[in-house]
Amino acid sequence: MEIIYVLIPIAMIFVAIAVMVFFWAVKSEQFDDLDRQSVSILFDEDTVKPNSHTVSEKEQAEAAQEKGMPL
Repeated sequence: MEIIYVLIPIAMIFVAIAVMVFFWAVKSEQFDDLDRQSVSILFDEDTVKPNSHTVSEKEQAEAAQEKGMPL
C-alpha cells in the first residue's frame, strides 16, 4: 500500500508533462492545418525534382572497382 505514495506523484508528473507538451504544440501552431497533409497525397506534383542522389553507371563502376568488387 505504500507504493501508492510513490505512484500518485509520478502519475501527476506524467500528466503535467503531457499537458505542457500539448500547450507547446498548440502554441507552436502544430494543429493549424490538419487537412492539407491528408489531401496532398491525392494529387501529383506538377514539377519533377531531380534526384541529387542518383549515381551514374560510371560512378557505380568506379566505386565497385575501388572496393575490389566485380561489376
